[in-house]
Amino acid sequence: MSFSEAEVQSARGAWEKVFVDAEENGTAVLVRMFTEHPDTKSYFTHFKGMDSAEEMKQSDQVRGHGKKVFTAINDMVQHLDNSEAFLGILNPLGKKHATQLKIDPKNFRIICDIILQLMEEKFGGDCKSSFEKVTNEICTHLNNVYKEAGW
Repeated sequence: MSFSEAEVQSARGAWEKVFVDAEENGTAVLVRMFTEHPDTKSYFTHFKGMDSAEEMKQSDQVRGHGKKVFTAINDMVQHLDNSEAFLGILNPLGKKHATQLKIDPKNFRIICDIILQLMEEKFGGDCKSSFEKVTNEICTHLNNVYKEAGW
């Protein structure tokens, strides 16, 4: 993983715009994922009974998980200039999702793509392009963790 100083600053600037409202934006990403990719909801037993986007938007559980996802990404973004620290956050997260939660790794690309769409919609293409390398790194490293876990 190698980000230039300019890439780090650009990615952090883009992320800050989205993370400033982590709960709202995290919720929006999850609701979009669950409505556009309904199979992703099957991993969340406590979300299964929620059928409408409006119901999901109001759910404390969906809102809490959206914020949790955004907080984890924020922790990684703060360490884009330190591979060891970045992977120290990402690797245990990936291992847990692979071995305990058994989440299909394709879902990480789905959620990252939705985050990029949200960034573009709210803040334009420059914001999205500033963050694409981050999502690619996250997905690549998560896939590596999954391979190590036997997926």
